[in-house]
This record gives sequence, C-alpha cells and structure tokens, in this order.
Amino acid sequence: MNFNLSQIPERTPKPRQNGLTMVMDKGLSITEVRSFLEGTSPHVDIVKLGFGTSFVTPNLREKIEVYKNAGMPIYFGGTLFEAFLIRNQIEDYIAVCKDYGIDYVEISDGSITIPHAEKCGYIEKFTKHATVLSEVGSKDAAHIIPPYKWIELMKAELEAGSSYVIAEAREAGNVGIYRGSGEVREGLVQEILTQIPAEKIIWEAPQKAQQLYFLELIGCNVNLGNIAPHEVIALEAMRIGLRGDTFELYLDKK
Repeated sequence: MNFNLSQIPERTPKPRQNGLTMVMDKGLSITEVRSFLEGTSPHVDIVKLGFGTSFVTPNLREKIEVYKNAGMPIYFGGTLFEAFLIRNQIEDYIAVCKDYGIDYVEISDGSITIPHAEKCGYIEKFTKHATVLSEVGSKDAAHIIPPYKWIELMKAELEAGSSYVIAEAREAGNVGIYRGSGEVREGLVQEILTQIPAEKIIWEAPQKAQQLYFLELIGCNVNLGNIAPHEVIALEAMRIGLRGDTFELYLDKK
C-alpha cells in the first residue's frame, strides 16, 4: 500500500488461495491488456477470456503471452468448453488448451445439458491437464435450481477434482444466484454456505451491490468473479473499507 493507515483488514497475499479477484476480459486489445496489467495486477488473481471470445479475438496467441509473461493465470470461458463438447470435439479442446499454454480450465453446463456424472467425469479428466474450475448454475433464468441441488452439485464437483466451484451469474449478474433484477437470492447463498466452504466458491458478482453483499457476508477475502477490468481498483478499495459502501465495516466501534 502507498501509505500507512490503521484499521485496514488484512488481505491474503498473492498467490492467494482465497480472497480471489477473477476478472472477465471480454475482448481487450493487447495494448489494453498491457495497460490493465500495469494498473491492476497486484489485485487480480486470474483472468477469464469471457464465453467464446477466444475464438474471434485477433492476435490471441500474442495476447495470451502478454498475460503469461506477467505471471497472470488465464483461462477460456466455460461457454467455449461447451461449444467444443456439443460438437464432439473435446479432444480438440484439450489440444487447443495445450497449444496455447492454458493451464486453467472451466468446466460448465450453463448453456447445454450434461448429465452430472458425465460432467464430473470431464472434471476428473481435465485435472490431468490443468487446474479445474467448475461452474454450477444455468444461464437460463427460467431454470431455477433449488438450494439442496446447488449444494449436491458443488460437493460432487469439488470431490471430482475442481479447485473451486463458480456460482453462475452470467456477465450481467441476473441469473443463477441472482434474480432477474440483480438482487441476491440470499436464502440460496446462505444455505450453500452451511455446506460448502466459502473459500472454495467463486461468486460471480459483476455489480457493485452484489460485491458489497458478499463482502459484508463473508469478509474482505471473499472470492469474487466476473469483475470488469476497469472496476478492479474500485473493488479492492471496497474490500478494505476505503469506499463509502464499506467505510465503517472495519473501524473500531467505540
């Protein structure tokens, strides 16, 4: 930090196991990636090249190298995994990840239906090649998963080898653990936390109010995902009580 200030909560140091900030890159140029990393890299733990953007991103190999040279873990969005899977090209996907030096993989079923035992089989398969993050929850707002099922799915995927489970929200934050308005499904979240360790969940939280909810519920070292590149510094300030929303969270009460 740039100067001394008391009553600041302790953030986990990098490389972090919890307190992660996962950023969604939806199409930054190489120049933008360099600027983004210069301004935020101490506060970013992993970058997702969102949904299927990797397929159409110009100069993808060079862009990935910029991230890797900065020591920043990156991975392709789960939608790309699903796109390969539904076309029966899963071995091709493994080859693509190896070719581009991608050592994190997201296994998801937000856009297609995969029998859960089969999904867990893919998680086990990919742990031989990469660190696996698996996403739970549907991108279809009409598909409501009851809390007991979220817990059951998360437990099974962690047991299958996922390092973290990602709670689905899409990039807009309006499905999965949120209502269409973006409001947190609080009962769902709190029930999940009775069975799944908070440090093993990455909560997709693109909206400020959603980030605030999890900071107040779990603390400054909650894992948050789908953060926009330009919101990283603002989020880090909010994590430690240096934004109006969290200003009083960590002050000594007298």
